[in-house]
Amino acid sequence: MLDVSVSYNRYKFLGHEFLTWLWFLMEKDRSFLQTEVPELTSLEVGNRIVLENRFNEGVEIITIKGDDAGLEEGMLSLRKGAVVTEFHLLYTAGDHQWQFILKGESLNISNLKVPKTGEVESGRELEGAVLEKVYLFEKVIELINILYKSFIKLRISSEWKEKIVPEIRKWIYA
Repeated sequence: MLDVSVSYNRYKFLGHEFLTWLWFLMEKDRSFLQTEVPELTSLEVGNRIVLENRFNEGVEIITIKGDDAGLEEGMLSLRKGAVVTEFHLLYTAGDHQWQFILKGESLNISNLKVPKTGEVESGRELEGAVLEKVYLFEKVIELINILYKSFIKLRISSEWKEKIVPEIRKWIYA
């Protein structure tokens, strides 16, 4: 059995590939997202994306942030061999919107902002408010679990090398 730290370092590339694939889906194959997550209204890149390019000499980290930032530099980084390591995502389902940062190597979720809930006016409503917040947190975890499971199924299939990788390359070099 592998030591946890060895396993973590050996397979962290999967999270980076996952985020790169997810960016591709958001740009080119929204129907796949709708099929996997029927309640999803939209999934968008927010105001921050971090890419990493490993060279023999070291690591280049590219951070693109800002509300009006274009993603052209990110696409250029992908052309040079970078992968997405961190995303700020905007997830909308119906009238609700979540914002969060997803890190590729560990699939950690940070800076999570859930949709607004009703005001708590009395102590009797507190339990319901807490349960509603927990439910809203779980929706993001459920989204990531569904998408990552779909990614892993594709990643280990023959379709990955035969169809998905060529489509991603075509998107990157278009």
